[in-house]
This record gives sequence, structure tokens and C-alpha cells, in this order.
Amino acid sequence: MSTDLAEFHRWFEERRAAHAYRVTRVPLTKLDGWSADPETGDLLHRSGRFFGVHGLDVRVPGRAVEEWRQPVISQPEHGVLGILVRDFDGVPHCLLQAKMEPGNVNALQLSPTVQATRSNYTRVHRGRAVPYLDLFTTLGRGRPLADALQSEQGAWFLAKRNRNIVVRTVRSDEEVPVLDDFRWLSMDEIGWLLAVDDLVNMDTRTVLSHLAGSAGPAAARFHGRPFHSLPELLNWLTHHRTAEPTVRRRIPLRETTGWRVTDDEVSHEEGRYFRIIGVDVRAGSREVAAWSQPLLAPRGQGVVAFLVRDIGGTPHVLVQARAEAGTRDTAEIGPTVQCVPANYAHLPGDRRPRHLDTVLAAASAPPPGRVLFDVVQSEEGGRFHHARNRYLAVRVGDDVPLDQGDAFRWATCGQLAALNQYGGLLNVEARTLLACMGFIP
Repeated sequence: MSTDLAEFHRWFEERRAAHAYRVTRVPLTKLDGWSADPETGDLLHRSGRFFGVHGLDVRVPGRAVEEWRQPVISQPEHGVLGILVRDFDGVPHCLLQAKMEPGNVNALQLSPTVQATRSNYTRVHRGRAVPYLDLFTTLGRGRPLADALQSEQGAWFLAKRNRNIVVRTVRSDEEVPVLDDFRWLSMDEIGWLLAVDDLVNMDTRTVLSHLAGSAGPAAARFHGRPFHSLPELLNWLTHHRTAEPTVRRRIPLRETTGWRVTDDEVSHEEGRYFRIIGVDVRAGSREVAAWSQPLLAPRGQGVVAFLVRDIGGTPHVLVQARAEAGTRDTAEIGPTVQCVPANYAHLPGDRRPRHLDTVLAAASAPPPGRVLFDVVQSEEGGRFHHARNRYLAVRVGDDVPLDQGDAFRWATCGQLAALNQYGGLLNVEARTLLACMGFIP
């Protein structure tokens, strides 16, 4: 580890020690400021803001399970996820923040310069103002490098989008006050930190995906001649968005058949998928020092992976057109594999996700050079409790055919980076993999 990274970890542990955090599990009926609607059972905040937990009825043609009902988080407002970039001696650095979230497995993780819901930054909670917010919400304060509305977990959110924005300071000598919980990090440093389990949070990774390929130690993976053109990839995705649309409708939470709704939690009758639990939070470093909220708690750790194959000397990744319950536009470009293996344990082998066994076999005993990266990353700790996925990129050879059927296509990382700039085309799991492909050496 370099001296700079050793200094980073010393700083990060100092920030962890500087604040007191406490997250306590409580029954849903004991959440301060939250209550179940007497008619629907939906969990709602008394302000009518932040988010709610509702029921959803879903039909997705072609899935292993085509029809189901489930709870879902509805958060219709757009938040801001922003990273400020500044050059130091000609080297671009990102201003990141050591931030506590109630659902983080380790409390403190590395977040963007700004990570705030609209309810937070408009101060519905009557707390402190969000630092650096005006750098991203005021036109002309900096030079935009990327700005797009991006989706989040379609399996758990209903059509949620956040603004992902990267802004460079106009002048390299412009002074930006650095608060105690913030630190400038170079692209190389970020690449090494992305390879550390549960350190760089989901919001940072999705914003970093907009810089992948333009900088960073692994940018060379983004260059080469593609197997499919961009119009062909867009044609393929649009076909899946229109040919087999997901049919969904919001229903009362108490009508989610197959789920138990109790005073303590909402859970699946067979102990699968996830639960909705309640927590009381104390966090001295946040805009509000104490609050209560529901969290979605997954039942198991997921596996998210790209298969990587050279085609004509150019590295390509295998992506799929993936439809999920809450996806805003029916389907988005997703990873080769994206699942929680435990959720498929009750299904026959032919209904397991394609290529899952290939990924797991490579991860358990990889030949040298076959696994490009293998890291456990946390998902959004503001809404999910200890949600973690194992992210991998696995090299395969010519024994994996180019023709993977209508649901899959080979694409270069450069093509994914180009599509990503417009928002709403890559799902959040694919964006994490794209960031890792671009930054992890």
C-alpha cells in the first residue's frame, strides 16, 4: 500500500472516531414520525415527504417467476449525487466524504461530495444545510463533466431516479474549503480504494461510472473495435423495452399476498428476498442528529458479474436487457449475472440465472488472470440494511459463444460509458461494474 493510502486510512479512522453513531432496531409501529395508513397499511412519513413503503403487483414475461407481489420503496423526488473535481499539479482529484448511513454494515463509508435527497437539501427535517450543494445546483458555478438522471435498484425501488453530476472547478487555483469529513483523492487512489470491501459507497460508484474510461488506471479497457455498433445496441434494448413490457400496479401494502405485515416488520412468508424493518438512529455528523425510519433488509448477499471476452483483440463484456419490478422504462442494460443465489435455491437447476455457475466456479478457484476484480460492495445505506453484493469481472475464452440469445449482447466498456452519459440506460449494478472496470488496476 502506498504512503498516500496509508494516510487516507489513518484519516478515515480518525473520522470514524470523531463521531458517535448508534443504530437500534425497533418495531415499525414505534418509528417516530412514521405510521401505517389506516386504509392501505402503507408506511408513510408524517410530512408526506422522504419516501414510503407500498405494495406492488408485477408481471414480467419471460422471467423464471413471471408474476408476484412484493413491498416496494416509493421515492418520487430526485436527489443530488455530486462529485467535485479539481486538478492538483495537473492531476484530477475528486472531493469525497466520510459519511455515516444507518444501513451501512460498517457505519462509515466514502460518499460523494454531495449525497442528499430533495427532502434533505430543502431541509424538511429542519436540520443543517448540505455542504457544497450550490456547486451542483447553481448553473455556472463549475464546468459540468457529466449530468444525468440515473435509476437505482429496480427490484426494491419504484421508478426511483437521482441526479448524477460531476463538476470541475472553473479555475485550478480556486480555493474550495475542505471540511473535516471531506478529502481530495486522485483517480489512482480511488481505483485502489474501490478494490476494498465496503468502503466506496453505492452513490459514489454510480457517479464515478460517468468518469470511467476518461481517467483512471484501467482506462485502457475501454478502447478497441466493438462487435456491435451503438445503434445496434440501442435497437436491441429498445426492442426489449417495447416487446415484453413489465406490467405493474401499486397496491396497498396489506394486499401483498405471500408477505406478512406485523407491528414488528414486513417479511416474506417463506423467509426469502428481504424484510422491511425499523431503526432509530443517532449520528452526530449528519444534518439531523437523530431520526427514525424503515429500512429494506435483504435476506442474502448477491452476486453481480460481467463475463469478459476478447473479440477481435478488443475486450467486451456480456450484458443483458434486464427487466425488474420497479424499473422506470421496463428494461435497462444490466450485468451478465445479477442475483441473490439463495433466492433460487427452491427452483430447479434449469431456472437458475444463466452464467451464475461459471462466475461462482471462477471465483472459487480462479486461474491466474481470469478474475479481473472480486470485491464485496455495499448498496445504498440510506434505504437498505446491510445490503451487500459481490462484484466480479471474469475472463472467459472462445468456449463461451458469441451468440448468447436475444436477451444478451457483447459490448465494449467504451460503448457502455458512452450510453451511460445519457442516463436511464444502464442499471445501477452495471454502473458499479463499469466504475470498477475503469478504476480498479
